[in-house]
Amino acid sequence: MTEPELQVDVLTSRPRVELVPRSHLSLELGHLYMEDLQDGPEALRRQFARISPWAGFVRARYTAPRRISTCFLVDDYFSQVASPKELVPELLDAAHGAGLGIDYLVRESACASTGAVSPAELVLGRIVSDPPQGGNGLRPPVHLTGWVSNSRDRLRPDGLDEALATRAWRPPEQNGARSHSICMEVQLWDEAGGRRRWSCALLSAVWQLLRLGLLRHEGRPVISPARWTAEYPDRWEDLPPLVQLADDAQPFAAFHTMSVLDTRFADVEAAARTVLDQVAVDPAVAEQTAAHAAAQKIELPGDVVGRISHVFSDGW
Repeated sequence: MTEPELQVDVLTSRPRVELVPRSHLSLELGHLYMEDLQDGPEALRRQFARISPWAGFVRARYTAPRRISTCFLVDDYFSQVASPKELVPELLDAAHGAGLGIDYLVRESACASTGAVSPAELVLGRIVSDPPQGGNGLRPPVHLTGWVSNSRDRLRPDGLDEALATRAWRPPEQNGARSHSICMEVQLWDEAGGRRRWSCALLSAVWQLLRLGLLRHEGRPVISPARWTAEYPDRWEDLPPLVQLADDAQPFAAFHTMSVLDTRFADVEAAARTVLDQVAVDPAVAEQTAAHAAAQKIELPGDVVGRISHVFSDGW
């Protein structure tokens, strides 16, 4: 696949923002960790059997000419258990057995790094911390702490813990709370083996932005679909970051996303939404996306989180 020619605005010498094709909806049919796949094909069949009724409901709402693309995220970042040669055929067979098709397969490691670009770093650089009303300004910037918060800074103004230990306890207070607070502190990375290891919450935020087509590097999409027709390799790193599995697939990116996930992912997804609430999308990308939606008469919420939806369920 040849790379698109980089276009430069002759007036500003800045790279032009490349428009990505979009479906109406990106439907995620699963987000499983490698240890979830150790039970083999039977575990996958159970997974898709649970998802199938919800996928049918969504498809009923998005009738033609509405376009839906489906995707599946495989964890090759935190662990590696099964090889693509073994897993991908089992994955496709299990989905087919439940009446589902997977258009795109994405490696979770691509949310951390793809080629010379780190989508996680791009998102980190666009986080603008939510300033709490009445905050004391003592919280260090997110790029130093690795933590994002949606609540009032509770650090003592002079840092004297012992001197102020007898002061009355002050509860956390959510920024912009509606009646009552729901406060979150989200860790974005830790250090493991001498390298930065991104958190599930940040990678999930990156994943949503990729699906919404809102990430660019020098004006270009961070990842683009690559059709795979050969035998699947033994190593995940030998697969493209974003693999197109179906010839007739609708575009990977979409104006809206929906993820059908097990309930155990609810905490991570709530944390990802907290991160996304503080991500400032490139204004040129945001403007282009809004114009793209308007041209297709698609209602598009102004905030990123408003374009994201989830279904959480277990044991049905």
